[in-house]
Amino acid sequence: MQELNLPPFEYKLTQSGETILIWDVLRRKHVVLTPEEWVRQHVIHYLINHRGYPRGLLSAERGHRYNQRQKRTDLWALGPDGSPLLLVECKRPTVPITAAVAQQAATYNQTIGAPLLLLTNGLQHFCWRVNFEQRTNERLTEVPLYGGLTG
Repeated sequence: MQELNLPPFEYKLTQSGETILIWDVLRRKHVVLTPEEWVRQHVIHYLINHRGYPRGLLSAERGHRYNQRQKRTDLWALGPDGSPLLLVECKRPTVPITAAVAQQAATYNQTIGAPLLLLTNGLQHFCWRVNFEQRTNERLTEVPLYGGLTG
């Protein structure tokens, strides 16, 4: 897999026939290792090991409803009160983070309501603080530390 612009982590790979699987610490099972999954796993470990997000408050591939259609979010983090805190949209490294990708994530976030939004393809990362009342977005230089958000 391609080297990403995220800290490396110790991953566990296994093979099932022709398919390579990676262990997902959140879903507690092996999942198919696709380029997008490679990015998602890096982000999961980055949030836990480098930004202090509790593993128990992260959820991968979680379903939600938008416009009466079932959708899936790549990753989100909950705050201590159980409300959405961070919504993450992961793309494979060959997919650029464009305005269309940002619009997709912002659209999902209208129903989820997370005050932080992270878009990444593993090489480029864009993080925003969303103020729903004022309808504004503030671009952040990095994902905030969990303790700084909740303390």
